[in-house]
Amino acid sequence: MNLPNQLTIGRLFLTAFFVAALSLDFPYAKTAALLLFSIAAITDFLDGYLARKHNLITDFGKLMDPLADKVLMASGFVMLCSMESTRSLFPAWIVIAILAREFMVTGLRLVAAAEGKVLAAEKLGKHKTIWQIITVIYFLTFLASEDPGLQWLDIIFDSKLLGPTIVGNLLIAATLILTVWSGIGYLWKNKSLLKDM
Repeated sequence: MNLPNQLTIGRLFLTAFFVAALSLDFPYAKTAALLLFSIAAITDFLDGYLARKHNLITDFGKLMDPLADKVLMASGFVMLCSMESTRSLFPAWIVIAILAREFMVTGLRLVAAAEGKVLAAEKLGKHKTIWQIITVIYFLTFLASEDPGLQWLDIIFDSKLLGPTIVGNLLIAATLILTVWSGIGYLWKNKSLLKDM
């Protein structure tokens, strides 16, 4: 297994540790979750870069890289929706809309795979992922500000302009619009896969 694919698999393990960090109660759990998610997000960009630079693109990578991204992002949104501090800021219906888009795209990839095709990630989908990552990291930083020694972050989050109500809502809106838009575009571009409907 080449290095980009190893990074992709590693992202899945980092996601599991990220979920555990937010699920368990231990000192600096939220800070650990922020660091784990951030490292996992970095591997998302790194594996694709290395695969392209060193011509290590494989069908496994084309399939597993976007799948690992979806597992990471779905975990981030579900955990934010379940946390008491961010539940009111991150409504469940938004998470459902995001997950519905991801399931739809994954379904398309399965249909394509059954026909011997591999659907790689597209540019708009990558922009969507970047905004999703920024949004989750913003809210994880908000959660981490509750950990001892990180209360100085309250200076940011207590600000009327930079606090979670304004910035958080803008990030959520941008993420939701890009997610839905990219999903519709992906479906339209690959509508030939659904010709039997």
